[in-house]
Amino acid sequence: MLERPRVAVIVETSVVYGRQIHRGIARYLRSHRPWSMFLDQRELGAGPPTWLKRHRWDGIISRPTDRALAAMFRAMKVPVVDLNDLHDDLGLPRVHSDDAAIGRLAAGHLLERGFRHFAFCGFTAELWSAGRREGCLAALAEAGCTCAVHESYWRGPLALGWDREQDRIARWVAKLPRPLGIVACNDLRGHHVLDACARAGLSVPEEVAVIGVDDEELLCAMCDPPLSSVVPGAERIGFEAASLLDRLMAGSAVDREAVMTVEPLGVVTRQSTDILAISDADVAAALRLIRRRACEGIRVGDVLRRVPLSRSLLERRFRKFLGHSPQAEIRLVQIKRIRQLLAETDLSLAEIAALSGFAHVEYLSVVFKRLTGQSPGAYRRQVRS
Repeated sequence: MLERPRVAVIVETSVVYGRQIHRGIARYLRSHRPWSMFLDQRELGAGPPTWLKRHRWDGIISRPTDRALAAMFRAMKVPVVDLNDLHDDLGLPRVHSDDAAIGRLAAGHLLERGFRHFAFCGFTAELWSAGRREGCLAALAEAGCTCAVHESYWRGPLALGWDREQDRIARWVAKLPRPLGIVACNDLRGHHVLDACARAGLSVPEEVAVIGVDDEELLCAMCDPPLSSVVPGAERIGFEAASLLDRLMAGSAVDREAVMTVEPLGVVTRQSTDILAISDADVAAALRLIRRRACEGIRVGDVLRRVPLSRSLLERRFRKFLGHSPQAEIRLVQIKRIRQLLAETDLSLAEIAALSGFAHVEYLSVVFKRLTGQSPGAYRRQVRS
């Protein structure tokens, strides 16, 4: 029996991007020859493992590759696939995200929602962040829009402390025209922007909409409100890296400086961008009130007591900007909450009714079936299966 090739996989497991790369490698191996893999639990930015030079390798997949590590790989004379996103000139076959396409996709998501004022919040001296910035700015320029930019150091001695950095972002956002769409270079930066908006007293998404990158589900869910995010396709990076390394280990001729870029998969829309940009201050205020209190049982009359409009004028303006009535908007917010609770919890319908603004379970069931075409029970069975 042929001996399995010994492969070192040096990819972080502490963030979703790295874990998706591992998933892609595993998917490739399920349908190809198996490897004897060496890996460990790794933090983002950690240096090479101590065991790397103690063994003989048939191949290496490396994410923390820098100039020193690339030189060491060449001295080892071992096939290597480089996945780093900080250097683009290390002279190794490389697979990485198409960061410009990610920036374009994020900007397009905000353009589709009617925004005409934009900003980008990124990190200084990070190649991947710069690529996303340039893609974002290019897409907006093609649409005839400009974009404000705020960048600062993420790590190292020049990085500011949390409070100083958040205060700087809050002051920057507060000076920009609204309604405003902000592209954050990743989900962590998106969290920074959302926190800064709260400090500045700005409503999200009514005044400022924010989109991040990576679709780190836990981090996005913990943001207030939950953060929309571009899915970068890291699993395919892992799959393509494994495929390329297999060819290298088999002796195939591959350009030493070959580069493959992987397109993003799409956008997961959450509450931070789930809105149309509305310039009408009264409609925006009414929409903000509905989004916050629909699941407390708010009625259109409660909205009218907070905005200086008659019922008929509010109805006309809602239909102009949103295409439906204030009452329909209340129901949409409630239905979204009911779907979430049915899918993610085991709460009874009575408990779900109380959390979504319905006084009676029977009425919740009637409204849910009328608007979705399914009973709550059928919907729960479908999403659970």
